[in-house]
Amino acid sequence: MQESNACYFMSVSAIAVPKGSLLGLGLKNVEAVHYQLSPEELVLDTLRIGEGVLNDTGALVIHTGEFTGRSPKDKFTVKDDITANSVNWNEFNIPIEPHYFDIVFKKIISYLDERREIWIRDCYACADPRYRLNIRVINEKPWNNLFAYNMFLRPKEEELEHFKPEWHVIAAPELKLDPKECGIRQHNVSLVSFKHKMILIAGSGYTGETKKGIFTILNYILPHEKNVLSMHCSANVGRNGDTAIFFGLSGTGKTTLSADPDRKLIGDDEHAWTDDNIFNFEGGCYAKTINLTEEKEPEIYNSIRAGALVENVSFFPGTNRINFEDASITENTRVSYPLHFISNAQEPSIGGLPKNIFFLTCDAFGVLPPISKLTAGQAMYQFISGYTAKVAGTETGVTEPKPTFSACFGAPFLPLHPGKYAEMLGEKMLKNHVNVWMVNTGWTGGPYGIGSRMKLKYTREMIAAALEGKLNNVAYDIHPVFGISFPKECPGVPIDILNPRNTWADKNAYDEKAKYLAGLFIKNFEKYASGAGSEVLAGGPKL
Repeated sequence: MQESNACYFMSVSAIAVPKGSLLGLGLKNVEAVHYQLSPEELVLDTLRIGEGVLNDTGALVIHTGEFTGRSPKDKFTVKDDITANSVNWNEFNIPIEPHYFDIVFKKIISYLDERREIWIRDCYACADPRYRLNIRVINEKPWNNLFAYNMFLRPKEEELEHFKPEWHVIAAPELKLDPKECGIRQHNVSLVSFKHKMILIAGSGYTGETKKGIFTILNYILPHEKNVLSMHCSANVGRNGDTAIFFGLSGTGKTTLSADPDRKLIGDDEHAWTDDNIFNFEGGCYAKTINLTEEKEPEIYNSIRAGALVENVSFFPGTNRINFEDASITENTRVSYPLHFISNAQEPSIGGLPKNIFFLTCDAFGVLPPISKLTAGQAMYQFISGYTAKVAGTETGVTEPKPTFSACFGAPFLPLHPGKYAEMLGEKMLKNHVNVWMVNTGWTGGPYGIGSRMKLKYTREMIAAALEGKLNNVAYDIHPVFGISFPKECPGVPIDILNPRNTWADKNAYDEKAKYLAGLFIKNFEKYASGAGSEVLAGGPKL
């Protein structure tokens, strides 16, 4: 079909996506280009093509297909003049030659150009207008486009008239590539090119690939080009304007613990720290829903309504009511929703400089205290270490929690050397006199399989006590192996769980497990030791 006869559908805007921009990409034969559709229209399109159903609260429920989590081994970055000497090439930043990008790009464009319809959305990242990044998302599926609506920031209608995308995300979930021809590992790929300012996604319907693709490029642009620290963290702000940030990998509690009814939510996952503020990259939340209950996580639970996109859940038989305990498809069940679905969201999603930082770790060994206060050296050591446990389902092939070290609590998304982010964080912590706490949301009373997960109620009480200054004047003990200080008492929390050793029936077994975990820390830190100062090195565990 000739471009002049193409049919362009619009909803919220009277401005159609510029045809010239599509021709420039090579899209000329698509019969229907749906531009900037509303969530309601995207839901109807998903239902029309038979790829989703509504649950009993009106949320759209879809299955992402073969992939229900990220596939880190299939994420590649083009190695060219821009990235060759600036990207920290490793098992997460996997290089690919420029000519393979050209091949994959042509394959995806040719594939999309043969579709009867595609969905396009203009949006942006970074709530601080000084760092705004305009993004155009081109999707094979309407539900992918709904995810982009929910997760990125939404331009006003008048802004669309002169919108110029700086980056493109092009996603074709059903396209299976030839690995040999495309220089990739298997039929799916997430491919980043800083030269072309594009993220190409093929063969995977997992919506998180879009979100983390943009996060990855911001983790390059902001520290490398703008001297702004990018962070894998959630953030909220209290009634007195005190900002708190929560570092942690998926499953450690970033989304849950930052959704506090007594504090305004800035964001649940991706932020930047400038000289004068903390700002959110995103316009929405992407929360895990496994074992979700209204009692434990009311803000997330009540966000599952019309406009929300729920992924890979199952219903109770004969109903359209979600069984949040059902992990038969994946442990990594998810919901995305706009930030304003949270009743106490901060608008715009910007806060002042932080007073408290929390490192969230899901300790599968049950060794670390439920809350500890860290010295500057210990804080840097723990940040560089990024200890937690990968939780089942977040990544393909992970079926049970296992210990891992992820530098800066976000190694898979950091294009630069971890030392760059750690150096920037250290400077900001010291300059702003920030309190740094480590919170174990993992196991107590024994390791995974023997002990039990720390009660969310107690974790909330400990964080609230830290934020309100109630741990400033209590007595502390020092862990004999890790050297970190933990309070002897905390309002609302049983005294006997504050010292992890006390929760184990076999104290000798605890001591041995603590030494074992310390050994893992020490071994992991060997690769950073040469670049770390004496204060940071002294912040590690001692055997």
